[in-house]
Amino acid sequence: MKKILLIEDDQIIRDSTAELLEFVEDYSVITAENGEIGFRKALVEIPDIIICDVMMPKTDGYEVLERLSLNPKTQFIPFIFLSAKTERKDVRKGMNLGADDYITKPFSEDELNSAIESRLAKASILKELRNVEEVYEDGRQLKNLNDLKVYFKSYGIPFSYENNKIVYEEGSRSKYVFLIEEGAVKSYKLNEQGKMLTTSIYKEDDFFGYTSFAKNIPYQDTSETIQPTKLVGVKKEKLITLLNKNHKVVLDLVDLLADNLKDIKDQLLDMAYSSVHKKTSVTLLKFAEKINCKSDDVIKISRQDLANVAGISTETLIRSLSKLKKEGIIEIDGRTIKILHLESLKTVE
Repeated sequence: MKKILLIEDDQIIRDSTAELLEFVEDYSVITAENGEIGFRKALVEIPDIIICDVMMPKTDGYEVLERLSLNPKTQFIPFIFLSAKTERKDVRKGMNLGADDYITKPFSEDELNSAIESRLAKASILKELRNVEEVYEDGRQLKNLNDLKVYFKSYGIPFSYENNKIVYEEGSRSKYVFLIEEGAVKSYKLNEQGKMLTTSIYKEDDFFGYTSFAKNIPYQDTSETIQPTKLVGVKKEKLITLLNKNHKVVLDLVDLLADNLKDIKDQLLDMAYSSVHKKTSVTLLKFAEKINCKSDDVIKISRQDLANVAGISTETLIRSLSKLKKEGIIEIDGRTIKILHLESLKTVE
């Protein structure tokens, strides 16, 4: 049974909320009538989650959160503010201090329970991620690429980019290897005439930027976001140390690199020998696979990006898209493209 600490100076609200959580939602509830008592009970009871009023005598909710955040025993406990203060600046202050949620009074039973359940779930996931560090310190090995992704998400440096922003440029120092948490990224090279060749499209949960693990050579291509994107990066030196102790993961990475090289080779062959219509259809399928969550989602991508991956001019691509639209295979609305008949697109020659 999950343990909740409820800190509330209004006895009626405190008692009714505790009763709701204990007898309706089946939580174990500890109550405190002010912030100072609540702070002391938190250190002793170590609850699974804390629900705290803001305006209280002796110690207000903001101070309770600040003091608990500084204590290693309580710093990771989910914290929800419960308050009648509804002004934007009050909500912002609470969230800036590190609160997980801010519920305004009066609140509904569903609203409170939903907030508790989601914060408990989040806390459980984060606890598992934090425990990963202990596994590495014990010297136990990572079993697969999924374990490596957990490591990136736990200890990687976060980066956020808007659409069409450069992550790194060809020739720059290869400092990080990246994992995509949200969004999508394209990698490309420029020839002597400045013509762009898109070499890879990376989607959520893909690694990229692994130019070389053993040699200090620069990035061999440029990477740019094609959607608002969140990344986590691990410094190459740190990753090399980790891989030296986890040879099984190295083999998985070799397989991943081999698959990527095969994709690039197939793309170059398609660009060399396929018809324009075929190049366009293959490129649409590639983007649909990489950045769509569902088969009926639209593809939001620039015509230039599509042309660069297909290896044709933008004008030629537009003519080819128009033909596919007339055939009823795709639907175009501004910058968005929707594949209406996936199987027909696969058979285009």
